Amino acid sequence: MTRYKLTLEYDGGPFVGWQRQDNGPSVQAALEAALLAFCGERITVSGAGRTDAGVHAAGQVAHCDIIKSTTADTVRDALNHHLRPAPISVLTATPVDDEFHARFSAVSRHYRYRILNRRAPPALQRGRVWWIARPLDAAAMASGARQLLGHHDFTSFRAAECQARSPMKTLDRLTVTRLGEEIELAVEARSFLHNQVRIIAGTLVRVGEGRWRPQDVGAALAACDRRAAGPTAPPHGLCLMHVGYP
Repeated sequence: MTRYKLTLEYDGGPFVGWQRQDNGPSVQAALEAALLAFCGERITVSGAGRTDAGVHAAGQVAHCDIIKSTTADTVRDALNHHLRPAPISVLTATPVDDEFHARFSAVSRHYRYRILNRRAPPALQRGRVWWIARPLDAAAMASGARQLLGHHDFTSFRAAECQARSPMKTLDRLTVTRLGEEIELAVEARSFLHNQVRIIAGTLVRVGEGRWRPQDVGAALAACDRRAAGPTAPPHGLCLMHVGYP
């Protein structure tokens, strides 16, 4: 039996999320069905992050154990064949040590949230960005973002249904950059609370609109109350870009 590390990209739009669920198609279930078609084995695929419904990935990582004698290139190509026409692509399949675990071995997760800030709605980027027509002050948003860096109680930035045992998280990176008509949030941490990045995005947009001052972000954090922070941004602006390992 060989354990394979899979690096994936997918369009989260058609899925209820990464995790297998009874209420619709998931990325995990699609991969497990492709593995069954390829090697006739019922295999559980473990992912590095449980992306929500509508959230995309450019560098999701998963692992699976395959009994069938094969090669890494064959695993990649066979899975991509059996995944069609689902918008999931296995970029690489790499044999790894049995101790490797896509979720528990990860030391960092990198997300990007994209906002299209212009009067005209998106056509080519529809379903990939959060469109906001009114002008946003990216510099003010960046100032507010700096107050969230470091180790904090992120209760205010946590979904009510979050199952994490502790609200304490460490944000290693949170930058806000304007790139022409787009504003991009780059976020990095070892792990995140449920909806944490999307709530951060929704909160910083309030600053960008001028409805909040940058220091109000720090006050929302200190409140340790979900009602103190901004709204949860739409899922389609969020993408899991990279998962880091030792």
